Amino acid sequence: MEKQALNLINLYNEKGERHGYWEWYYSCGQLSSKGKYVNGKQDGYWEEYHSNGQLWRKDNFVNGNRDGYWEVYYPCGELMCKGNWINGEFHKEKPVTELSMDEIAKRFGIPVSQLKIKK
Repeated sequence: MEKQALNLINLYNEKGERHGYWEWYYSCGQLSSKGKYVNGKQDGYWEEYHSNGQLWRKDNFVNGNRDGYWEVYYPCGELMCKGNWINGEFHKEKPVTELSMDEIAKRFGIPVSQLKIKK
């Protein structure tokens, strides 16, 4: 799965570092990944794709490090897992069915007393 830069889009700064919006492609021509660099480091929202064109991963970067919400997908397009990168550590989210009432209330910013359970 070799990636090659498309030089019409990919830019460099005066130091020769990747800078600005970049796209990477598989040798077959299918988009592999896209996102932004700031002074040679990934920064902001990035997407990566399986060679079949399906979304593989959504990432957020700050100064070259993963930071924030993250999702990974199977080649068929089904969500595999999601979570958050916090201080360089990955925190996998629990499925909604495994969250406590307190966790649900906190996530949605409402008091536990206002939660209603449907059966």
